[in-house]
Amino acid sequence: MNLPNYKTDKEFMLLALEEAFRAKGLGEVPIGAVLVGKEGEIISRAHNLRETACDPTAHAEILAIREGAKKLGGWRLSDTTLYVTLEPCPMCMGAIVLARVKRVVFGCRDPKAGALVSLYTIGIDLKLNHRVEVEEGILREECEKVLREFFRDIRKKVTI
Repeated sequence: MNLPNYKTDKEFMLLALEEAFRAKGLGEVPIGAVLVGKEGEIISRAHNLRETACDPTAHAEILAIREGAKKLGGWRLSDTTLYVTLEPCPMCMGAIVLARVKRVVFGCRDPKAGALVSLYTIGIDLKLNHRVEVEEGILREECEKVLREFFRDIRKKVTI
């Protein structure tokens, strides 16, 4: 039985959090993603760039998948794990399934748009031709905190 390596998961989630802080520094919603190969090598790293790129699809997961596919020279990311600070949305889960990502590790749930366990079960739905392994809650408090503070700061700006 293969048990997840929590130390490694935590280390990679810390890198995803670094990406989230990069996004926050740009005024983007602070979400980060890291795509890792089967030997533990970092294939790609990304953070949200929707505002910066004027692109509604520029989510951290999508950008990490695109870069990973380019780097690996193909769209099948079968032996990869995607670490992301927030549970992926339906668009991102669609891309994850289509890219055949093996495993998704996320920090905190998204009760408003989560498409892996919260609102929808894309990625573990038996009707789909590919399913992902799921690990959640790695550095949950830290992932929630960066999002909570970001939106708190936005609300403060709006009320001033």
